[in-house]
Amino acid sequence: MTFLTNFMKQDEGVTAIEYGLIAALIAVAIIVGAGLVGTSLNTMFTTIAGKLHT
Repeated sequence: MTFLTNFMKQDEGVTAIEYGLIAALIAVAIIVGAGLVGTSLNTMFTTIAGKLHT
């Protein structure tokens, strides 16, 4: 019974899971941000290239 009580009081695993979720959310934000910046840069360079050819 004391093993079960001690097991329920431990929270190290919960903290690790929380850090993992935070890291995953940061990774998703970086990926989305990089995708948006990449699209904007592609549009900008396409516009510049079009103006150079004329």
